[in-house]
Amino acid sequence: MDITNITSITRRGRANDLRAYDVLSNVFSINQADLIFDLDPDVEAKRRYGFRLDLQFGQATETLQGNPTSEPRPEIYRNIFQAYGSYAFPLGSGLNVDLGKWASSLGVEGNYAKDQFNYTRSFYYYFLPFYHAGVRTVYHVNKKLALNHWIVNGTNQSEPTNGFKDELFGYVAQPAKSLTWTANYYLGQEHPDSVAATNCPVPVQPGLCLTPLSPAPNGKLHIFDSYATWLVTPKLTLQAEGDYLIQREWVNAAPGQSSAPTHVIGGVAYAQYQLSPRSNLAARSEYLSDRGGMFSGTTQALKEATGTYQYKFSDWFDGFFEYRRDWSNRPYFQTTNTASPLSHQDTAAVGLVWWYGGKQGAW
Repeated sequence: MDITNITSITRRGRANDLRAYDVLSNVFSINQADLIFDLDPDVEAKRRYGFRLDLQFGQATETLQGNPTSEPRPEIYRNIFQAYGSYAFPLGSGLNVDLGKWASSLGVEGNYAKDQFNYTRSFYYYFLPFYHAGVRTVYHVNKKLALNHWIVNGTNQSEPTNGFKDELFGYVAQPAKSLTWTANYYLGQEHPDSVAATNCPVPVQPGLCLTPLSPAPNGKLHIFDSYATWLVTPKLTLQAEGDYLIQREWVNAAPGQSSAPTHVIGGVAYAQYQLSPRSNLAARSEYLSDRGGMFSGTTQALKEATGTYQYKFSDWFDGFFEYRRDWSNRPYFQTTNTASPLSHQDTAAVGLVWWYGGKQGAW
């Protein structure tokens, strides 16, 4: 369970702008309450199958699953963060296939706070896809290289909004014990090819009455994502992430005519230092150039700096104490005076995370 108290300068409606989970200020908030069932394939134990189910409740659920512009019927899948079956095929050094819905591995940050350097999430975590549904394969070339390929409905789509199937091509390399490098290319088409209708010729489930768009938007989404983790010393870990995204709504809507693209480009740098067996310090610095308002709705250059102190009260109980500043090259962040937005936003957070289970390592 993940419980938070966030304080900030006075906001309009106590809201923090451009945040993934810590969306409210000056409140106690239950960000997540999760129940996880996980059985990994174990070839040595002669079990090639596995499964995973993550049920999620709380504030983060609304962020992760609650966008009706991505999902035709989000209420059906809202509390199912992950649900997939796995099989390990005896091919080469190993071929793993998952079928279902899983958390996206685009971007270095993940959903569960206990496994992150910082308590709050970066702009890129909020912007990149949270989950996908479809088939993913991982082929282990050897102990130092794994190749990834996905075929999915889309970004943040348990049910698709068009007939195009998105794909990801990537790899995870470990050239040394202390260094892991991931690179991904994602190709998608995220614009719906139909709209909701009210008059259906035959009875269907609510939300499945649709009228095709003709012509339908045919522009593509391209995501280039890469990140690396380097264990410099047993106490010091560094991470870096770089991203470039470009999307068009229309390609050749009329002969020789396409819509203007929107771009996001930038990156994030992380550092974590272990002060003692139970405590560590972490820092994050981020830059995101939002050209055409693809992320924030307006063209701007966003920056963010975060400092986090983490203390492990026990093996199952962590406390996070964090200060963060977001700022922009234009007045963007809302206050109680809506006519005078600010170019910066400051927050302080106290986060408490409890968990229990037999699974070791990151969830």
